[in-house]
This record gives sequence, structure tokens and C-alpha cells, in this order.
Amino acid sequence: MSLKNLNASNKTHKLLIEKLRNKKIFQIYKKFEKNLNLNQNFIVAVSGGPDSLALSFLAKVYSIKKSLNASYFLVDHKLRENSSSEAKIVKKILSKFSIKLGILKWNGKKPKNNIQSIARNKRYALLKKQSNKLKINHILLGHHKDDLIENFFIRMLRGSGLNGMISFDERSENNKINIIRPLLKFSKKDLLFISTKVFDEYIEDPSNENKIFQRVKIRNLIKKLQSEGLDTQKFDLTINNLKFANNSIKFYTQINIINNSNAVNNKKKILLNKEFFNQPKEVVFRSLTEIIKIIGKKYYPVRGKKIDNVLELIKNKSFLKTTLGNCILKKVNNTIIVSKER
Repeated sequence: MSLKNLNASNKTHKLLIEKLRNKKIFQIYKKFEKNLNLNQNFIVAVSGGPDSLALSFLAKVYSIKKSLNASYFLVDHKLRENSSSEAKIVKKILSKFSIKLGILKWNGKKPKNNIQSIARNKRYALLKKQSNKLKINHILLGHHKDDLIENFFIRMLRGSGLNGMISFDERSENNKINIIRPLLKFSKKDLLFISTKVFDEYIEDPSNENKIFQRVKIRNLIKKLQSEGLDTQKFDLTINNLKFANNSIKFYTQINIINNSNAVNNKKKILLNKEFFNQPKEVVFRSLTEIIKIIGKKYYPVRGKKIDNVLELIKNKSFLKTTLGNCILKKVNNTIIVSKER
């Protein structure tokens, strides 16, 4: 991208050009532009941390060059006393580059356990609601390479399968909304550099240093492993090899769903025939997980242990009916009928 491609008659564009004159920032933007490769309007999820501020800057440049409309939203979870005031600070920071930030508030009772996971789910739900309201099908998230590594170890400790350990895809789809992570090839260090050089400030979430959270413990473990010689390039190679194997399983999972299931009543029910369950275990596991996700209208899949338990029930000849993930599974002759729980 030539700097001349940004219209210098606009004050905001002049500010952007000035920042892009930094060689490292310009190189990062070029890589970002190639990774994103999007020609439709999009939403940017903002938190106020260095990752999301870097994403906000890169997305702003991209939207101007491609003549796209980028909408920016921050979810105020109200889990900390200063969260609302911090949201206003972030709004002010972004306004310097004519980035209009919308603040979505999570009102109501807050959880006492599993806080980070529930907060993350609520964040996605609010962003998706806004996406539907604006009729925009793409949401950009600020996850980066360090998050990818952290996620791998967290899922490994939980006993996740192959799909879970490499679940951070650059692009995924849920209920016709595309979740895009254009920063997965960038390190936290790169994004911190952009935030510092462009905005001069950012909000640091104190929970990032709170050792009661598993993610923080994993982050500290990874630092120790890196000091002992953990090679991130070799880690990337391992992830890519696992993804190659995972894609093969995904292929056969989709074949199973296409050949051995039938949607009726405008997809309000899905019928699973006997052959649906006569596939390799992992294929059956993923196929049923996907069906439950579709009918139950869940963003995240049901826990693997619950899927395993239901599959064991279905094997039993006396099985008639059970519930799982907002769904009812009912056996009629040799067919399993999956419908939404009322």
C-alpha cells in the first residue's frame, strides 16, 4: 500500500499517514492487510488493551483504503469497579483517530465462579446481537499468536481433544456470522509496539496479573518454557500439522452429517439414521456435537464429556429420550430425532 492511497486532505488520514511512516508499523500493516483480505463491512471488538487497540488502528487504515465501514464496540462487563470509567477512556483514546466506539453494557447479576469463561460468552453474545442489528456478518477479534499458544496448553490441561486444542482458527462461522482473527500471525510484542507508538497509552486489565485465573498461570508457565528454549516457530509447525489432521476429520464429519441426517420442519428437527452412529468414534462425536450446536443454537459446543455420556446412552437398546444442550434427543425405531427443548 502506498501512503498516497490515503487521502491526506483529511486530518484523521494525515495522522494515520504519519504513524505509517514508521517502517515497522508499515510492515505490520502490510502483513495485516494480506491476512485480512476482506471486502465487506465489519465490526471490531475492542477491549482497551494493547492487542485490541493495535487491531483498531490497523482496521481503521484498512477500512479507509478499501472504502469499507468499520464499526467498533467495547463490552463493559461491569465486573470491576472502574470498568465503566475505563471504557470512557478507551472511547476518548480512539476518538483521536475519528474511531467512534460504541459501549455495550452487561447488566444484571454477575457470576461468582467460572467468571472469565462466562464473561467471554456474554461478550460474544452482545457482539453478535449488534452484528445482527447492523446486518454486518464479520466480527474481528484481537487474538494473537501468544493467545494461540496459551489456548493450546489450557485445552490440554482440560483433557480436550484435537479439535479443542487447535480451536483458534483465523476464520470460523457461527449462525451466519464470520469470526475473524487477523492477528494470529502477530506476537504480543508487535501489537504492544503499535499501541505504544500510535496511541501512547492503553488500558491494562488487572485480571491479567491475577494468579487465581488459570490463563494467568498458563501464561507464566509459557514464559518459563520459553526461557528453557520453547521455540514458537516449531510450535507453529506442530499446530499446522495438527490442523492438517483435524481438517481430515472435519471432512468426514461433514460427509456423515450430509449422508446420514435429514432436517425437517425448516431445520427445527434433525433426524439421525442408524448409519450416523456407525462411523469412527471421533467422527460420530463431532457429528453429534455439530447437530446439538445447530438445533440448540449454541455459540460454543456442549462439553465433550456430556456428548460421550449421551452416545453411551444411545447405544443402549432401552434408550428412549434425553436432553442435552437445549435439545431433546428421542429414539423412534432406529432413528434419533433431535429437536429444540421448549
